[in-house]
Amino acid sequence: MTELCTLWPEDPIPEHLKNCSECGLEKHGTRMIWGEGNPQAPIYILLDNPGAREDRENKPFLCGTRQTLQKAANEVGLTADDLYVTFVLKRRPKKAYDKEETRKICINHFLEQIQLNKPKFIFCLGNVSVQSFFQNTELDVKSLREEWHDMLGYQNTVAYHPLAVRRRPNLWPLFLDDWMFVAKRLDEFK
Repeated sequence: MTELCTLWPEDPIPEHLKNCSECGLEKHGTRMIWGEGNPQAPIYILLDNPGAREDRENKPFLCGTRQTLQKAANEVGLTADDLYVTFVLKRRPKKAYDKEETRKICINHFLEQIQLNKPKFIFCLGNVSVQSFFQNTELDVKSLREEWHDMLGYQNTVAYHPLAVRRRPNLWPLFLDDWMFVAKRLDEFK
């Protein structure tokens, strides 16, 4: 089982994208984080953008998103080998930016990742990842939960963002149900 509160290894940034400047976040975002965990995992988790990995003194740090995500994974019996966490935006913005345009540009990196590694399932956490992956700003987690969807040839389901669950503890049972939904589907494919 996954251990709670551990930093998963970062997946190296592809050489041809190390200096990517297409969206403009290189000017006012954090360093690029391509993904975390096992890039060959059957479950790809899509979040909006990376959280903090280092504190102000650049010491490794586990943010609330990772803690909540890992706690849910642990509770449903998923291991670190089962999961790969990646992002719509590969940098965490530090100031205002054109959200819609930037997400349209950056989702292409995620599409490149899934084409290369072909995960069995994509698990979108939060409305930003749902809207970016489905390319529809009208969609939300609440209306898509507890169902499997086919998007771009991939089986996909959704859950609330881990930070929303931390802020609203009443969402924890729903969040855990959604993780169990994914874990059961993975068991069917093993």
